Amino acid sequence: MPPSQKRARRYDPARTRTAILAQFAHVREAVRVLTPEQLALPTRLGDWTVRELAVHLTMALSHVTRNLELPEPASPKPDLTLLEWPFSTADRAGRIADDTKALAADRPDLDALYGEVAGRFEELVSDAPEDRLLPTRAGAMRLADFLVTRTVELVVHTDDLNEAAGLGIPYDRQALAACTRLLADAVAEKAPGGSVEVRVPPFAVVQCVQGPKHTRGTPPNVVETDPLTWIRLATGRTEWAHELDAAKVSASGERADLAGLLPLMG
Repeated sequence: MPPSQKRARRYDPARTRTAILAQFAHVREAVRVLTPEQLALPTRLGDWTVRELAVHLTMALSHVTRNLELPEPASPKPDLTLLEWPFSTADRAGRIADDTKALAADRPDLDALYGEVAGRFEELVSDAPEDRLLPTRAGAMRLADFLVTRTVELVVHTDDLNEAAGLGIPYDRQALAACTRLLADAVAEKAPGGSVEVRVPPFAVVQCVQGPKHTRGTPPNVVETDPLTWIRLATGRTEWAHELDAAKVSASGERADLAGLLPLMG
């Protein structure tokens, strides 16, 4: 992926922090009452069990606090922008899986782990400046930007947990909005242009794909879907053709086929 040529939309750091904690609290409430049988269920994430997935969800927050405790990178500018982040995740999948399994083996008490992680996040993040650079695995990122990526981690894996264990964990509206918007902006970053309008109501509208640019009236090429379907498409949890057949995606116009652009994240 080439360096981002587009400025990411603005996210309010305070609202993002609140959304992260709210979504984490929703997950903790559900995980607290999972039975041993539910925790042993398989997930759609390779050989991970529900228990390992539940442990992995805590890492969405602990990665923030761990990086805040490290020395700030010497570079005056971030190495990785928010719009570049979705395309940087695939290379780290193996290490993330190993870390998850190690943590799951080390921490049998999930509720205690969730409590520690949430408490540490509130303690360290609330007073940290939004432009503070964090030495993340993908490169130095602004704290405010890295927080937005945490909404993606939490929302995507909440959906994984709901699917695996048959749960109905709710989605914090602000967390869902931030996740949806970042992944919508990512398709416009991957395929810049103005010939296709992607609508994910009520949170995002972007234009992408090279070709004749739409200026007024109804665009000739329109894709529309709901937030969770878009998130599943963008992260490889489902396929374009399947969601078209299920009428979860509407696509009109000869250029309105995004199958070749998806998924955005590995």
